[in-house]
Amino acid sequence: MIELPINGALEVVRVRLTVCGIVQGVGFRPFVFRLAQSLGLMGHVFNAGDGVRIEVEGPAAVIETFAKAISADAPANARIDMIRRESLEPEWEAEFWILESEPAALPGLVVPPDLATCPSCVAELLNRNDRRHRYPPINCTACGPRFSILEALPYDRQRTTMRSFAMCSECGSEYQEPGDRRFHAEPIACPQC
Repeated sequence: MIELPINGALEVVRVRLTVCGIVQGVGFRPFVFRLAQSLGLMGHVFNAGDGVRIEVEGPAAVIETFAKAISADAPANARIDMIRRESLEPEWEAEFWILESEPAALPGLVVPPDLATCPSCVAELLNRNDRRHRYPPINCTACGPRFSILEALPYDRQRTTMRSFAMCSECGSEYQEPGDRRFHAEPIACPQC
């Protein structure tokens, strides 16, 4: 549970955080998006050439809570090696966004190996009433192919072998829905698509 500090809640600041380590291909951007939204913060997140870049704006005390939660509550398959922090001038954005990635990665950017199928996906795989019943490449942000489908970094669908597979409307809805575990899951697919 995230506790919001009260002191300094009115001073609006903007901070750029560059998170380095294993932060691409592990559901880190959806995690950051949900965290920012839950705290009422504005800004954006995207895959950068050296990790994940976050610009976040809001009350100074809430930004501190956000920054601490990034390390403390990161997705299970993430590994944070370093967070660089810069202060910026507020831009008074109206929302928090996931932006398109930078076009090129720096040497040393790490993507995890393919991850074993998670319990949630196994449950769907075995459920006769689920549209992914017995669908072998089932996956979500917590599991599935990473390294084996990667052609270039940063890790985005258009840089994987999945780029030529258009998502069906149901997968597209899951990909766009912040509350779904397939929100921004780059290898998302089903038998239909």
